[in-house]
Amino acid sequence: MHEVFINYRTQGGKEVGYMCDAVLSARFGADSVFLAKKSLDPGRRYAEDIIQAVRRCHVLLALIDEHWLDAPDVRRPGRRALDNPQDWVRREIEAALGSGALIVPLFIGRRVEQLDPNRLPTSLSELAEHQYARVELHSKDEDLARLGDRLVRQVPELAKLDSQGRPDAPTESAPETSLRTDHQSGGIGQVGGSVGSFVNEAHGPLHTGSGDQYHGPRITGDGTNYISGDNSGEIRQRFGSRRPRRDDEQ
Repeated sequence: MHEVFINYRTQGGKEVGYMCDAVLSARFGADSVFLAKKSLDPGRRYAEDIIQAVRRCHVLLALIDEHWLDAPDVRRPGRRALDNPQDWVRREIEAALGSGALIVPLFIGRRVEQLDPNRLPTSLSELAEHQYARVELHSKDEDLARLGDRLVRQVPELAKLDSQGRPDAPTESAPETSLRTDHQSGGIGQVGGSVGSFVNEAHGPLHTGSGDQYHGPRITGDGTNYISGDNSGEIRQRFGSRRPRRDDEQ
């Protein structure tokens, strides 16, 4: 089923129409985009197929360049093409308005201004109320990629076909892992990053936070470092057989 229908006038919109087809087909699949030159099979009654494709699509892109509004009717000089009830650009937009499809006026270039409903045929006046998008030739890749992102957010059927995934999908962060080293023997080691402190080969009570230290350390042996009281207090070291003096001893 064609999800996106590309509506364009041959004079002024064909080149961008082919660009839209290439970009959107690559993202959502070739069968998801209707472009008359590509999608109509030989021998088919094209009028019926075009109208059916419009009525079944979820999105119609109406490509509008600076000459779109006043493009002449080739069959009747002096009349605008849009004023001809049989004009295919007009008929396709009318069918989309009647089906409830999402209609996006796609302005080509910077010189196209907001549509004036008073200058449109009565059957198309509603088109002026639809928010437009814009594509420029020098930034066509970025503009069409942005358009695709917006369509994905608005049309669930396109989101299911999106080969690039949801643009607003959250990225999962890698879980933090602990760090172990075989080069640290005994005591307390500080490791940079988010791992924190590790303790290896500890014997007896150990205090690594702030505040007073209870169940004070029992220290034996020579060449021993110990911390007494608050962790921000002093560190004493003794060598030899003499037992270190505690501050609370008389």
